[in-house]
Order: sequence, then structure tokens, then C-alpha cells
Amino acid sequence: MFKLNLKIALRNLWRNKGITAINIGGLAVALAAFILVILYFTYETSFDKTNPNYKNIYVVGRIEPDFKTNYTSPPLAKAIKNHFPEVENAGITKRGFFEFTMKHGKNTLFAKNFMQADYNAAKILDLKPTGGLEKPAGDVERLSYLSKENMKALFPDKTDNKPEMVGMGSSNSGITSKINGSIINNLHSNITFDGISIGNEIGKGEEYGYNNYTTYIQVKPGTNVENLEQKITALYRRELLKGETNRKTIEEIKSISTFLDPLANLHLKPRAGNDAPYKILMSLSILGILILVIACINFTNLSIAQATKRAKEVGVKKVMGAYRFQLTTQFLVEIFIQCFVATILGLILAELALPYFNNLFQINLSIWTIEDNLFWQLPLVLCLITLIAGAYPALVLSGFKPALVLKGNFSTSKKSSWLRNGLLVFQFSIAVIFIIGLFIINSQLKYMRSEDLGFRANQVVYIKNISTFNKPETFVPVRDKILKIPGIKSTTVATDIPNGAEGGANGYTFEGVQSSLDFIDVDFDYFETLDIKLKEGRFFSKSFPADTTNAAVINESTVAKYGMKNPVGKIIRGCNIDYKIVGVIKDFKAQGFESAVKPTIYAIKNPCGNYKTQIMVKIESNKMSSALAALKAHWPQINPKDGEDFRYEFLDELYGKLFKKQEQLQSMFIGAALLTIFIAVLGLFAFAKYITNGRIKEIAVRKILGASDIQIFSLINSSFFIMVLVANVISWPLAYVITKRWLETFAYRIDLPILPFISSALITILLTVITVSIQARKAVKANPVDALKYE
Repeated sequence: MFKLNLKIALRNLWRNKGITAINIGGLAVALAAFILVILYFTYETSFDKTNPNYKNIYVVGRIEPDFKTNYTSPPLAKAIKNHFPEVENAGITKRGFFEFTMKHGKNTLFAKNFMQADYNAAKILDLKPTGGLEKPAGDVERLSYLSKENMKALFPDKTDNKPEMVGMGSSNSGITSKINGSIINNLHSNITFDGISIGNEIGKGEEYGYNNYTTYIQVKPGTNVENLEQKITALYRRELLKGETNRKTIEEIKSISTFLDPLANLHLKPRAGNDAPYKILMSLSILGILILVIACINFTNLSIAQATKRAKEVGVKKVMGAYRFQLTTQFLVEIFIQCFVATILGLILAELALPYFNNLFQINLSIWTIEDNLFWQLPLVLCLITLIAGAYPALVLSGFKPALVLKGNFSTSKKSSWLRNGLLVFQFSIAVIFIIGLFIINSQLKYMRSEDLGFRANQVVYIKNISTFNKPETFVPVRDKILKIPGIKSTTVATDIPNGAEGGANGYTFEGVQSSLDFIDVDFDYFETLDIKLKEGRFFSKSFPADTTNAAVINESTVAKYGMKNPVGKIIRGCNIDYKIVGVIKDFKAQGFESAVKPTIYAIKNPCGNYKTQIMVKIESNKMSSALAALKAHWPQINPKDGEDFRYEFLDELYGKLFKKQEQLQSMFIGAALLTIFIAVLGLFAFAKYITNGRIKEIAVRKILGASDIQIFSLINSSFFIMVLVANVISWPLAYVITKRWLETFAYRIDLPILPFISSALITILLTVITVSIQARKAVKANPVDALKYE
């Protein structure tokens, strides 16, 4: 019996090649998109899962009145470990603030991401040097390792695991360091590095004011994390009160708390950070599911539409004694065959599209890996779509009454008609939402690219550098040599560049009001190099010697935060210095468009600040190439510590990376909109063909009675036109809510426009009219005699 049913199924599929091809093709395209989504979702949600203690590791962060941060002080980890028995281990890490230049013979390596860690943190994070994790001897020794890739680049012929000596900085610096071996750099982790230095203890001697470390703790299974979080907050406040270097009042300390962020959260939705990656992952997952649902709707719609062709077959089988269960199984097997073929084609299409997908998201996914969950997920999806796409059609087909269908007066019920129309409306509703979303994303990105940033990044070159210039006089000889090169208009050095990176923060008091401000330590010509606009007062100037000791420039947000009136000339106190405000600058979007401009203070001298290493040079556009060539040639004399290692990046390109996530979202919506439109139009094409074929005799009668071609085209299109119009009306409120919530994630955004809604309606109506008219043309142009000769 199975063999007979299989033969009938294959013959039926072959007889309706067009509909079968549309069903399989649409489902294959949707499955290809869904497979890519599954791969990406699995990749993004499995960061650090190779760590055996993954579920019990937390980052300890701080909550200040104005911000949250993962940066804490070195003594906190030891205090937590000593006070709370539920904490098995606690350790700290610290990121490097510039590139390390390493040399061995003719080989040079730039370690962009060098990290320090104490031994406890290395154990918590499951760091694995070649030969195993070794505990450093004593408090002084540091064990340094390079990632296997960097070790290979620096020592291409190395075959043993013996330590190696490398030169640091320029060739003539005379500074050397020992590399103890290589270490696995797990790229599928939140803790990545080019190299790492492990010591028994790091940050020794630094108190609670040095908040530039990351604290990790490993708790015992079953620990009440909320309760532990409260206890750590209480401990942290007590430690701050005891600290001799602490400058905070009791009231200020009471407003500070701590939080525990699971290691599982760090990649997608950190408590102290941006959750844009999580939102994009959820958006992508929903898009993938919706595309698959639309394809399943096509399948269901077309299967129901073809019900009349199988009616007599069902009637005969029921008369011969077939049960409904057997008929349902038969039709589900037919649908399973189509879904299986679509799955194979989907895998092939996904493999072809994977290189473009990897390039878009800067990852390296592969379908054919043993550890890939796709091998059990895909069969599950296959069975699921077989049931979703085939259950209702199978029940409809198996439920025909033999007496009706064998008399020849069978027609599908109004209930089936309503279902078909409803599913078609649903398809186009989803397509309309994607189209509107695409238009609005494009508008926001266009706004971000064209809006005034408040500074000019073009023609500014950021030079990578390992020297520090915290004393103003140390940068003078470097600046003078740089300015002698033709085409260079200005140069400066600072702790930070406007590329979205977060700076430091500290407490500042103005007229008795204390608040936290971001601080950036700069040099002369910082504002001029970036073409930042002055609102009142003046910039730092060499004509005023006091500017290097106690002058400050603030931005508009700082003025608003303190409610300042006529701030120029007044005093603001921070880090034990009474700063005289000499100027107020207009706000500029250093953090991009998602975060509001932060209240910030700029000073040349700041005892609590970071190292000034970021050199910026403004160059005339027509002399860019010659100026860069001259800088490279003279860099060993300009900045001997860097020597021959001149490296630079264009500031506008660095700033442009802030738009990367939104550009990925734009690309996703382009793909999703095209796929949903393609699948919906594909289903509409086949459905229109079925409807048109069913009305051939009606069309013939109307033509004989004098109806024109335009009238018949209008008749056939009218029902589809109404359905697409209904789809737009349904989808507009949903699209409005979704896009409005997305726009609210930006501090600076466009007003929600009406044009995308109108455009989506015009596009879908136009596509519907074209698609249906192509199918109707054959029926309209046919000779009425051919349709009515047997009547």
C-alpha cells in the first residue's frame, strides 16, 4: 500500500510541476535563510560556553548615580573572596591602553589587545597556555604569553615550547621582554587578547580610587546571587569609607552600589553597556522565523487551492474502504517529500550564501562541522514545517464526502476560501512591515551620515603611539617636528579620540553641587584639530601659562547638568584641583547617535587622569599622501620610542565603525524584505493562476456578452487588490509601533515619516496588479469558444 501511495504522490507532484516547483522553491529559499539564522543564533548565544564554570562566573560592576560600569578597583576582588564563603574564587584583569610593538629578528608584531590578569582570574576564565597554566613564582614574576597566531607570526620556525626573548618598541630602544610560550586565544569568547601577562597579583598598591580593572568571581553552585549582590554592595561601601585616598562623602557613598553580571550576558546584553547586539540577534531570529512562516503559508494556500483536483481520488478511496487517518498520512507523506527536497535545496543555497553572510557579520560560520547543532535542529525543523504546512491541507483533503465529490458538484467550502484569503493577507502584512522597516532604517542611517556631528573627523589622522605625554612639555618637541612637515595644519595629543570609546569619570564640585563628569585630558590645539565649535570663552592657549596647571573647558551638557549661569571664569573642583573654567564648547557626538552627549570636562593637567597617548594630526586634503609619506620617513626622529613603526588610521573611518551594527540591520532588512516579497509574489502568482483557471468559463461568458479586456482585468484584480489593501491597513499600526521603538534606541533620531507607509502600499499594490495581470492575460486573450464548446 505504501508503495502505491508513494507512486501516486510522485505522479501527482510531477503532473503539477509548476505548483510543485513554486512550493519547493519558495520553501527552499526560506529554509536557506532560516538555516543561516540558526547558525548565527547558536554562535551568538554560545560565547564562553566552553568554560566549565560558565554558569557560575560573574563580573562585578559599579553603579554610580550617573552611570554603570564594569570597571572596579584592584582591592575589591580580594575583599570579596575573604568575606563571602559562597565565592569560590575572585580575580582581576586589566586591558592595555596602547599597542605593544614586539620584534624578533626581521619579524614585527603589533599586539593591539594586550591584557594583564592575576592567577585567580586566569583560573576563573579557564586560560590555557601551552603546557598548562603555571603559577608565577613570587609577587614580582610575570608570565607572558602570546596567542598561537601571534606566536607563529613572530616565530614562524619555532618547534619547541621554550621561552623566547623579544624586543619591545623601536629596534634601538634596548628594551627586551621574555615570552614564556603560547596560549589559546578563544575567539568565541568575551575575553580575547593578542597577548597576556599573568601574575600572582596585579594592581598592588592601588587603592579604591583606581577604577580601571575588571573583577571576576566564581560562586558555588546554588548561590543566591541577588543576596550576594546586596552583601557585596554593603562591603564595597564599607571599604570606601575606610579608604584614605577616598574623596567621597558618606551621602555620595550611599548612592553607590554594585551588581553581578553573569558571564552569559557579557556578549549580547551587558548591564553596563549596549544591548544592540542582543536586539539585532532577536530581530534577525524573528525575521528568519517569519520568512519560514510565510513560505509555509504559501504551501498551505496552494495545497488547499488544488483540493478540487484530488477530490475524486479521495472519494474513490473512501468508497473502497480507506480510513481518514490513512488518507491524512498519505497526503502528509506527499508534503514531507516536498519539504525534504526543499530542505536539501535550502542547505545548498545556505552554503552558497554563507560567505556573504560571514563577511557581513565578520564571523566564520560553517554548516558542515561535527559540533554544529544543525544536525539535530534541521530534522526537527523539517518535521515541524511538514506539520505546519501540511496538517490543515491533509485534513481538508481527507475530509471530502464521497457522495458529493463523485457526483461532480464538489467545491471547496467558504471556510477554506476565507482561510486562503486570510493567509494571503498575513503574508503581505509581513512583507509590508519589512518594507516600511527598510525605508525607515535607511532614513535613520542617512540622517546619521549627513547630520552635523559637532566636530570634523575628515582629514584627521590618528597616529598609533606607545609614548605617554602627560606633562605638556614632553609633547612640545614632537609637536614642533610634526608641524614642520608641509601640509600639516595642526596636531595634538589626548587620552581619548572621538570613536565611541568610553573615557574615565570622576566627581567634580561646582558651587557646592557634586556630580560625576566624564573627563578627557588633552593638549593645546585639541579643539582646533577636531574643529569643535566654541560657544563662549576661549580654548586652551599657549599665551596663558596657567592653562597647563588649572584651566578647564566644559561642554554644554555640563553647563546644563549643574544649571550654570555665566560659567566662564568660575571654579569647578575635582581631583584636588580648583579648575578655572576658561571656555564652553558646543556638544559633539563623540559616542555616536545611540547615546546622548555626556557632560564632560577637558583639562591639560589631571592627576587622576589616564595616559595621553592618542596623537591626532590634521592634514590638508591635497597634501595627504605627501604628508603621510613624510611622517613615516621622519617618525624615528619625531618619536624615537615608536621608531620605524609608524602606524595610522583615518579618524572618519574609525568613527564610521559606530554605524556597523545599524548597517548590518539595514542589510538584514534588505534581504528579508526581498525574500518576503519574492515568496509572497511567488505564492500570489500560483494562487492567481488557480483562481484564473477556475474562472475561465465565467470570463468567456462575459466576453461574449461584450465585456472589454480592461473590465475583465479589473474584475480579476479587484479581490486581490482588496486583500493587499487590507494587509497594508493591518500592518501599518504594527510597523509604526516596531519602528518607533527601534528609533527610541537612538538619542538622536529622525521623526517617524509617513512616506515609507505610503510607499509600501504603492509597491505591494503595484506588484499584485502586475503579478495577477500576467496570469489573467492568458485567460483574457483565450478564445471563448474553446472554454464553452462542451457546454
